[in-house]
Amino acid sequence: MTTPAPPSLAGGRLILQPWRDADAAELHAAVQESVAGVGRWLPWCRADYDLEHARAWTAHCRDAWQSGAHFAFAVRDAAGGELLGGCGLNQLNPLHRSANLGYWVRSSRQGRGIATAAARLVARFGFAELGLIRIEIVTLPDNHASRRVAARLGARFEGMARQRLWAWDRAHDAAVHALIPADLAQPAAEQNAATSS
Repeated sequence: MTTPAPPSLAGGRLILQPWRDADAAELHAAVQESVAGVGRWLPWCRADYDLEHARAWTAHCRDAWQSGAHFAFAVRDAAGGELLGGCGLNQLNPLHRSANLGYWVRSSRQGRGIATAAARLVARFGFAELGLIRIEIVTLPDNHASRRVAARLGARFEGMARQRLWAWDRAHDAAVHALIPADLAQPAAEQNAATSS
């Protein structure tokens, strides 16, 4: 896999850009707004997430992009520029050309198809620019919203993996969905995207 120059990904009402130091204050505000909802599924989204956490994240993302360790994007409204959430590829496996796809949307903007649209852009980036052949979406079993996003992308549910996730200081079983390049071109995925949340 090669490490591409940081791009902007645009599609419809969204623009995705690699995290910048200037995003830290908006990220902090989005996380604080979302602790009750997003924090239920993502352990980093918690009440003590402060501006220094946000600054550390944007710096980490910049360094990780340069090293090719992961590729994280801020998701913004293309018209007004509001920060809507984040989406990215991590846990890259160069030998097997695979990665994990993660996404989150701030609480006030959920239910509008943002996660599905952003995840589709990032998955296409992964296949086209990183040369991936497999992208996994791994969620807690009862995270139904994230699992619906995976299905709307065209990802196949492959099963429940025992103790697949480590979070909140313990192991959790997880639902594993996977995309291959052909999945994004399937009519079902495009049709499902029209009704995504």
